[in-house]
Amino acid sequence: MEEKEKLALKDRIHEIIFEADTRFGRKIDILIMVMIILSVIVVMLETVSGLEERFKNLFVILEWVFTVIFTIEYVLRLYSVRQPWKYATSFYGIIDLLAILPTYLSFFILHSQSLLVIRALRLMRVFRIFRLGRFMRESRLILRAMNASRAKISVFLFFIIIVVTIIGAIMYLVEGNYENSSFTSIPKSVYWAIVTLTTVGYGDITPTTHLGQFLSAVVMILGYAIIAVPTGIVSAEIIEQTKEIQNNSQACRYCSREGHDDDAVFCKYCGNILNDPENS
Repeated sequence: MEEKEKLALKDRIHEIIFEADTRFGRKIDILIMVMIILSVIVVMLETVSGLEERFKNLFVILEWVFTVIFTIEYVLRLYSVRQPWKYATSFYGIIDLLAILPTYLSFFILHSQSLLVIRALRLMRVFRIFRLGRFMRESRLILRAMNASRAKISVFLFFIIIVVTIIGAIMYLVEGNYENSSFTSIPKSVYWAIVTLTTVGYGDITPTTHLGQFLSAVVMILGYAIIAVPTGIVSAEIIEQTKEIQNNSQACRYCSREGHDDDAVFCKYCGNILNDPENS
């Protein structure tokens, strides 16, 4: 009986923290979201010299209050799922952990609390909280397309690394022998090739010879063509990933994944039961 009550308590906590189907659970989610926004604002204001000197103690107190609350929430999330390790290693699990670690690391690493702006990533849950189903569906569609195109993009990036290495070596050969040349080594020339190919163009390294300037123009034009390649890859995958994605906010108690059908009984990812009647 005690074990059954324990499971029922876990299920209740899970429903409140992970899902937005109940009124109380939704209020908790909104409260957490407001605190995330406030904590990010506090971290940003803390870096302003005038405010930091005047309200230093207040900022420290608020920072620890938010961190303690988020730590309790994180522990409750781990407690309420059947397989805590799966949640801890999931995307949101890692984000939740990173949202509290910087404050504790500040005991050992100076200014590490500035990394607390990572908490802003937790606002991605706003789509689930306010039942913005359309946006949830589109975000999942993009994530699936990115995941499906990762092999093609990896090959493309490997090709780009080879290209910028060759271009950098050629530019070093063209420009490196002249006095006061900015191309003092192949690695520095490769850096120039990367900056030029991505159309950023910092201007800290520029060619002076006619041949170098011609090569620079070719690389800049090539950059515009290269930008279109990953865009085309992902766009093609988005078209392929047009399968309907459900917007149900119910999360599995075992793998913590969402996106189940409204009438689903079992998790379509891990196969475990979604709602145990005996513990409901």
